[in-house]
Amino acid sequence: GVVKVTPAHDFNDYAVGQRHSLPLINIFTPDAATNDVVPEHYRGMDRYEARKVVLADLDAAGLLVETKPHKLQVPRGDRTGQVIEPYLTDQWFVKMDAIGAHGLELVESGAVKFVPGNWINTYRHWMENIQDWCISRQLWWGHRIPAWYDAQGRIYVGCDEADVRATHALGDDVALSQDNDVLETWFSSALWPFSTMGWPNEKLMAERGFDRYVPSSVLVTGFDIIFFWVARMIMMTDRLVGEIPFHDVYITGLVRDSHGQKMSKSKGNILDPLDLIDGITLDDLVAKRTSGLMQPKMAEKIEKATRREFPDGIPAFGADALRFTMAALAGHGRDIKFDLGRAEGYKNFCNKLWNATRFVLMNTEGFIATAPLQPQTPAEHWILRKLETLCEEIPRYFERGIENNEELYRFDLAANALYEFTWHWYCDSFLEAAKQALNGNDPAASKSTQHTLLYVLDNILRLLHPLIPFVTEELWRQVAPRLGNIGPTISTQDYPKPTGRGDRNSASDFDWALGAAHQIRALRSQMGIPPLKLVPLVIEGEPDDPYQIVRHQETLKFLAKLSSITVLNQGEESPPSMLIPLGQLKFHIPLEGLVDLGAERTRLDKELKRVDGELAKSRSKLASETFVANAPASVVEQERQRLLDWTAQQRALSEQRAKL
Repeated sequence: GVVKVTPAHDFNDYAVGQRHSLPLINIFTPDAATNDVVPEHYRGMDRYEARKVVLADLDAAGLLVETKPHKLQVPRGDRTGQVIEPYLTDQWFVKMDAIGAHGLELVESGAVKFVPGNWINTYRHWMENIQDWCISRQLWWGHRIPAWYDAQGRIYVGCDEADVRATHALGDDVALSQDNDVLETWFSSALWPFSTMGWPNEKLMAERGFDRYVPSSVLVTGFDIIFFWVARMIMMTDRLVGEIPFHDVYITGLVRDSHGQKMSKSKGNILDPLDLIDGITLDDLVAKRTSGLMQPKMAEKIEKATRREFPDGIPAFGADALRFTMAALAGHGRDIKFDLGRAEGYKNFCNKLWNATRFVLMNTEGFIATAPLQPQTPAEHWILRKLETLCEEIPRYFERGIENNEELYRFDLAANALYEFTWHWYCDSFLEAAKQALNGNDPAASKSTQHTLLYVLDNILRLLHPLIPFVTEELWRQVAPRLGNIGPTISTQDYPKPTGRGDRNSASDFDWALGAAHQIRALRSQMGIPPLKLVPLVIEGEPDDPYQIVRHQETLKFLAKLSSITVLNQGEESPPSMLIPLGQLKFHIPLEGLVDLGAERTRLDKELKRVDGELAKSRSKLASETFVANAPASVVEQERQRLLDWTAQQRALSEQRAKL
């Protein structure tokens, strides 16, 4: 058979032509009209016109066997939508075989490390299939190709025209013209690690700290430019200055919307960080997104999508809440589903930290730490032990130097650990327990609690500072002077480290009391008992440590809002009550006088009936083949989750009803 091959106008045919040494015949002018290579009858025609004429001439000559529709892929420009015709031109290339091989070796040897490590496979795939790099572009802006031509077309390369003339001994009578092409963006970007440090000017290199910053610690980037940017920087830095550009490459996921969709203007789901920080009304958001659009249909589509996605506009979350949200969602190896609800939650976290600081400052008015910290109460020892554990944990997510550290750059784990400690352990538990000592009759316990409140808060602010810098800076400047710290900014303070504070036995004791109090409070909430109403507690069973209850009865009373604590003698019967199993013990909250049992049964029966109805609706939907087949996957998944939630509610309500 016969095969048409056009090496000058098709990428696959070009490869065939290279393998078989075929001539490269260009039949186009730069504006895609036919040139002088084609038969005279067709010269100067636009390519679309020429195709029609050729077809008509074949038909007139009786040479056309048949025509039939044929679907093929047509490449189009991203911005203009115009059809792209492959076309031979003179370009500048970098030969990549040796450079690429060494670039791969640097990563394979571990000199440059990918985090997460699986991205080395993407890097390896590119580098093992590397081709010579076309570095010239026909654009208006960019670094101009440093090449000059004389009248005979000879090429001279140098830093500038003066350098070319001096190097090649060319007099002023030799006319030179510089190449009009510019270097491609990724070539210029590949110079970034060392060109910003003054290279190749030795004086500038010394001034800008070349030896300190090359190589740098870490590059943070997305997986989509591992070859375009990361590989090019590694190869260029190695080739030109004999260094690696950075030790680590931390690959982040892509930020998607709350439904997992990729953000795009046409979908109307893109988010500008400034809108999240400052907030924006729906009308202003629509105006911002549709301004400058030339196509009315596109503007209408984006407006509809925006009004559907953000019916209430976007509230102001602040810079710190946004930073903390991104950190908390940035797990290794996965894209980030950005949810405004999470941002709202972390805004509340920043407010919680602010309010906790106000509480501490109000309760330490006039206190200045002049002596070393000496905790007096079990609650202090407990929170200090918790802080010790946190200070041991957090560095693993930041520090490269920790041996065999597989948790490096786990900002999500750091954010979640700091959130848990700050919100639950410090704010919800220790601040509440501290009120007992602050309002008690023991001056030593009160003073030490004041000191511990400030000390732990100072550590929290310094631990959180890399993630939420603005709030922590503002609060630290108010807290630090009371600890005798007069530094200008939190940014220059040492990052907290373990110090060995807190007695383990006292901390363990308080842990027991706190766990018991939490369970009692949960049961009170479940039963609808008002938070400030005092209730009796009856304890049944043999405790592992009989004195544990005695030691912590006042703390337990304070935290769980108890009127009294009674320990049953062996064989003594417990009153009608709600039961909390706690190790070897059974905690009873007597129901008499607290709950109208008849009203509570009626309430639970009514709630069970409502939940049963919702369960029936959900099961009916999921049993419908039409719904499962035709509804969007996200809607079906949402309904399945609703079924699980209603089932769990039904089980809990039924158990509670049975107890009554």
